[in-house]
Amino acid sequence: MLKVEQQQPVEFSPALITKFDEIASRYPEGKQKSALLPVLHEVQAELGWLSAAAMDKVAEYLKIEPIEVYEVASFYSMYFLKPQGKYTLEVCRTGPCCLVGAEKVMDHIEKTLGVKENEVTADGLFSWRGVECLAACGFGPVLQIGPEYTFYENLDEQKVDTLIADLRKK
Repeated sequence: MLKVEQQQPVEFSPALITKFDEIASRYPEGKQKSALLPVLHEVQAELGWLSAAAMDKVAEYLKIEPIEVYEVASFYSMYFLKPQGKYTLEVCRTGPCCLVGAEKVMDHIEKTLGVKENEVTADGLFSWRGVECLAACGFGPVLQIGPEYTFYENLDEQKVDTLIADLRKK
């Protein structure tokens, strides 16, 4: 269940509103709710996550109820409902990947970064989480690293260490 907290009001930039307008124009009059997913992507790209205040503002823009936005944002794992690190490591945690070491990779990431799943490192660089199937069952364990969602296959602890070290250097 989505926990809604009081937060500072959100104002979207004129450039973001222009993007919303372009997205909404793709749908017939009265069907602007269909723009919800791409609009949420744009908000998350600009703000880094979807606060309750941001979701309320999206609802206002699309002329829908806030609960309709909350339901969608909390259903899909691609939306972040709390702040994330600059880099989000998402490890496939479904059966095929777990059979070849995904749980071991997740344990290693937790120990290496010093944060539990869905927490952010003190320097703000990293967060991590287990996600559902990343569609590379023959190449597991796999992870993707956002915000660009670069994909990595056949992982082990050493490969994870190299990825984290490379990201720290950026």
